Amino acid sequence: MKSPGCESSHHERHAFQNFYGDVCEGLTVRSRRGVLKAGLAGVAGLSLPEILRCRAGAAESGEPGPKPKSVILLWMSGGPSQLETWDPKPTRPIENRGPFGVISSRLSGFPICEHLPKQAAILDRFSLIRSVSALGSSHNPNRVMQTGNLGSQTADARYPAIGSVVAKYRGTNPPAMPAYAAAVASPRKHLAFAGYLGRQYDPFIAEQATKLPVYDIDGNNTGNSTGANLFQLPSELTLERLSDRQSLIADLNRLRSGIDLQDSMPAIDAYRRQAVEMVAGGRAAQAFDLSREPAASRARYGDHLWFQQVLLARRLVEAGVTFVTVGMNHSGGASWDTHGDNIPPYGGISKGMGKLLPLFDHAVSTLVLDLEERGLLDQVLIICMGEFGRTPQIGTQGSTDGRDHWPPVMSVAMAGGGLNHGQVIGATEADGGTIRERPITPGDIAATIYRYFDVPLDATYLDNQGRPHYVVQNNGQPIRELF
Repeated sequence: MKSPGCESSHHERHAFQNFYGDVCEGLTVRSRRGVLKAGLAGVAGLSLPEILRCRAGAAESGEPGPKPKSVILLWMSGGPSQLETWDPKPTRPIENRGPFGVISSRLSGFPICEHLPKQAAILDRFSLIRSVSALGSSHNPNRVMQTGNLGSQTADARYPAIGSVVAKYRGTNPPAMPAYAAAVASPRKHLAFAGYLGRQYDPFIAEQATKLPVYDIDGNNTGNSTGANLFQLPSELTLERLSDRQSLIADLNRLRSGIDLQDSMPAIDAYRRQAVEMVAGGRAAQAFDLSREPAASRARYGDHLWFQQVLLARRLVEAGVTFVTVGMNHSGGASWDTHGDNIPPYGGISKGMGKLLPLFDHAVSTLVLDLEERGLLDQVLIICMGEFGRTPQIGTQGSTDGRDHWPPVMSVAMAGGGLNHGQVIGATEADGGTIRERPITPGDIAATIYRYFDVPLDATYLDNQGRPHYVVQNNGQPIRELF
C-alpha cells in the first residue's frame, strides 16, 4: 500500500536546475539562503521533503518502515584485470596468465591472486562473479557499469547512477543523512551522477564535508587535505536564527518568488522545515568527522587515502547513509588502467597492479571484518568492481607488461548484505577472455541491488523528452544464487 502523496508521477527536470545549487553559495552553506538551498535541493542527495512526507504517511497508516540497509561500492576505476584478481589461470602460458602466482583461499578449489592474501583468508564471506559482461562500457562512469544500463553507452545519455535510483526510490535510512554519498578523487571522472532523475539525487561528495589526504597521481601523500567546511555555519548564521519560523517563512517566500515563476515547486510545508533542520543538525557532521573515530580504529585502517575513504564509508553506513561509492583511484586518474610501463601514467601489471593490489586487499578485508565485528555486515552489501576486464593476452599496445581494456568479461566480488556467499558464480574459458557459463549483465547487477533494497524492478522515470525508462534495462534479473 502506498502512502498518500507518494505515487510516482512526473519526474520532470530538477526544479533547481537554474538555481545553481552546486556553486559555492549552496555547497559551503555560507548564508541562510545557502542552508535553505541545501535543505530544499538535498545537498546533492540529502533526503528530500518528499521522502519525509512518504515516511510520515507510512507511519500514520501503520506500515512498518524499511529495515536499515546500505551498499558500499568499491569502485576500482580504470578496469582491474580479472586474471590478476579473482579469476587467475595459473596453468596457462605466461603471456596469458601474467606474472603473478596464486594463493589458496577459504573457498576450496578457488585460488585467487597471491597479492590478495587477506581477502583469501576470508573469502568464504564473499561471492566471486567471474562471468560479467561489460560490453559497451567505457571509462565514462555514467556508461553501463555504474548505471546497469547498456543504453547509457551513448555519448549524450544521462541515465542515472544506481546510487541515484536507490536514493530516489529507497531514500535514506535516518532522515538526517544523505541517501547517496561518495568519497572519490576527481568525482566527475570516476563517479556516476543522477542524470535524468535530477540533481537532488546526485551523490553527496564527501570531500566537501570531511578531511581526507590529497594524493598525487602516483599515490603519494602531498601533505594537503580537503577543506571539510560544509557543515560549519558562518558566525552570523546561528541555529537560533534558523529556528525562527517567521524568518524561515519569509526567506522561503522570497526564494519561491525568485525561482518558482511557473509554480513548479510543491507546496511549502513542515517537511521543508525538517529538511533545513537536517542540514543544520549535527548527525551528518559527526558521521563525516573522522577525528571522532578512536585512534586504534584509525590505525587499524591505516593512513592511505583508500583506507581513510573506506573507514569513512563504514562511518557513513553506520550512521544511516544508504549508498556509498568509494573511489579506488587517485586524483590523477584511473589507477587500475594498467596498459603497460611504457604507456604512462599507471604502468603495467607488475609495477601497476603489483602496487595497487596489496592496498586494495587491506582496504576490503579490514572493512569486511570491521563491519562483521560491529554486527553490521548483514545489513551492508559490499560490491567491488570496475568498468571492464583486461585482455587475456599480456603485452598489448606495444607494451611487454600491460593489458588493454576488455569489455567481453570481467570479475566482480560481493560480500555482506545478508546474501548467500561463499561461492563462485559463472566461469570463463581457459584463457579468461570469454564467458563459458552463467553470463551476468550490468542489468543483472543493478536488479540485484534494487531487489536487495526492495526497489520495484518495474519502476520508471522520465527523460527530458518525457519518455519513460525502466530503472532495470535489458531484461536484467537479480542474481538468483545470491538470494
